[in-house]
Amino acid sequence: MDVPTYSASDAAVPDGVVVIERASSAQDLGPRLNRTAADVVRFLLTNGEMVAATQSLSDDMIRLFAAEIGADIRLVNPGEEQEVELRRVLEIEDDYDDEIIESWPNRPPVITIMGHVDHGKTLLLDRIRSANVVAGEAGGITQHIGAYQVEQDGHVLTFIDTPGHAAFTAMRARGAEATDVVVLVVAADDGVMPQTLEALAHARAADVPIVVAVNKMDREGADPDRVMSQLAERGLIPEAWGGDTLFIRVSAMTGDGIDELLDSLNVVAEVEDLRATPEGRAAGVVLEANLDIGRGPVATVLVERGTLRVGDPLVTGAAWGRVRAIINDRGENVMSAGPSTPVQVLGLSDVASSGDSFVVAPNEKIAGKVADTREHWLRVASLGRDASATSGGAKLEDFFKQIQAGEAATLNLIVKADVNGSLEAVTDSLRKLERDDVKLAFVLRGVGGISENDVQLAATSNSTILGFNVRPDRKARELAEAEKVEIRNYEIIYNLLEDIENAMLGLLAPEYEEVVTGEAQVREVFRVPRVGAIAGCYVLNGTITRNSKVRFLREGTIIWKGEIQSLRRFKDDAASVASGFECGIGLSDFQDLKDGDIIETFEERLIPVK
Repeated sequence: MDVPTYSASDAAVPDGVVVIERASSAQDLGPRLNRTAADVVRFLLTNGEMVAATQSLSDDMIRLFAAEIGADIRLVNPGEEQEVELRRVLEIEDDYDDEIIESWPNRPPVITIMGHVDHGKTLLLDRIRSANVVAGEAGGITQHIGAYQVEQDGHVLTFIDTPGHAAFTAMRARGAEATDVVVLVVAADDGVMPQTLEALAHARAADVPIVVAVNKMDREGADPDRVMSQLAERGLIPEAWGGDTLFIRVSAMTGDGIDELLDSLNVVAEVEDLRATPEGRAAGVVLEANLDIGRGPVATVLVERGTLRVGDPLVTGAAWGRVRAIINDRGENVMSAGPSTPVQVLGLSDVASSGDSFVVAPNEKIAGKVADTREHWLRVASLGRDASATSGGAKLEDFFKQIQAGEAATLNLIVKADVNGSLEAVTDSLRKLERDDVKLAFVLRGVGGISENDVQLAATSNSTILGFNVRPDRKARELAEAEKVEIRNYEIIYNLLEDIENAMLGLLAPEYEEVVTGEAQVREVFRVPRVGAIAGCYVLNGTITRNSKVRFLREGTIIWKGEIQSLRRFKDDAASVASGFECGIGLSDFQDLKDGDIIETFEERLIPVK
């Protein structure tokens, strides 16, 4: 029997580019191109493809049919078509004439600090803004994105500090996308390293000017010429050698060269002629987001154009809300923020996603509708991706045994982190460890402390809980013990990745388990001359012992680790204080005490291999 010859209907093809979702069926595709589902099915049949009207079509099938009828199409992932429509509803305008842009006033440059781990990026920024953030970083490594403004000779400069470890590549890439100038920090005594090259690649991808800060010039082995030579080989030719890249010699430790660096950045910004309008509804990018128990979802945003004001209906991804408060980089409440200004925003319905764009909607109704639509499509997109998350799986030790036995294994994970950027970086790094015979399934990924709900979910889905810079509270810990749920806590991402990788390679070694020995809540803070802050505490659980190791928790997040320096009952020194009693605790070198904080003592015990 002869196959009938296909003949397209005479209906006109839609003008312009038609946005088509991937995996559309003939029923979906036909009407979008002014054809029927039968037209699509008949055409594919003549080309050797037998499909049903409701069957998902491949990209090649869709393109073939579009080419046959002369339609111009653009294939997008599910939900992207709605995103195009949502941008229209939000009245987002991206294309402006050069003439209009030239009429806008100049704005401060956004400068991103990049470079290899331990080359002094954070200390350099610390010098610039005269504040100390290094002390709060685990292992001296910056774990989050921070944004700050400084003033030099009447010119305002906005700095973004990005983490240096390779695992935070995604966060560093977001910094590059939101930046006008990149400061590439290279240690004069160390030279170009792997993360230096990664940072350079991100800066080039963003197509922005690069200024090289040759740091640690105060070191004995400093060799700036070697740094210049290494970077020249990769296309960054110093001005002194006839190129166009500024190399500034600095010392974050002594402060030498800092003024010269800031002056150079002002010159580069002037040449770039950066402009933005402060008029109209604000738009920009989310740099970081986290859940604060007292304040709710908090987003650190960078305003790129317009002016963000308290009371504006803001939408970013699937989160939205009326801006309740705006806090600048100095911790002050402000009523508005203009272009190139980094601020924290309170009032969102949920924790925003780092790297997402934000925009102020025309009204609250539109903001809520757009966020709900995005949430729906995000949920649809994640159904297939995480469909396998609740099947199979084992705890880390069982996972290790499965691999040793040569079996294909899947490890179910619940990952909790202190902020969204860290969560994304940990997840991306873990995904890279997967192999054909060893899979990871993410049952839940979230921001905030480890709760009882997380433990219950882990028990139901047979998952291991990984906590990055967060801790379980006492009830979650007790439930985990009862349900035999494994909780692994980390503060350095190296350790987390090493444990999982070793388990996947069948090399899991004996480990040290941290056993919580006591838990005390700060009820009042006393300031003692020449001694500092003393925490008046009530022991909630276990026994607090002098000189024991301690973790300081605020809303479930670790903010300091050290030792108990002094322990007193009333005016007398005490070796230990049991549950149900009050005491005074002095910590070794931590003074930022607040009512409600939790002081958790612990000891490390070796777990033998079974």
